[in-house]
Amino acid sequence: MITIRHLCLPLLLSCASAVQAQTLRCGSQLVSVGDRGFEVEQKCGEPALRDLVGYTLGPYQRREMKIEEWIYGPNNGWLSILTFEGNRLTRIERRRGR
Repeated sequence: MITIRHLCLPLLLSCASAVQAQTLRCGSQLVSVGDRGFEVEQKCGEPALRDLVGYTLGPYQRREMKIEEWIYGPNNGWLSILTFEGNRLTRIERRRGR
């Protein structure tokens, strides 16, 4: 007997357009949330695109921090979108390229 759980799981998996991760493999190297921009660039090389998203106030600080997105790929049909706040990697997102 097929339950509702068996019907919903494939539907949810097929609807997922982006995947968030804590690490990203660049060749034989790994980059992780919390890494600095120069560390990511050493391991992954120059991104295909750098996009300035905006600015935010840092926690417990009274200074502005730049928010940037670096895009790598497509690799095997996937783009890797890395978000930096104040030169620290804060989010790694994988998205199917079009």
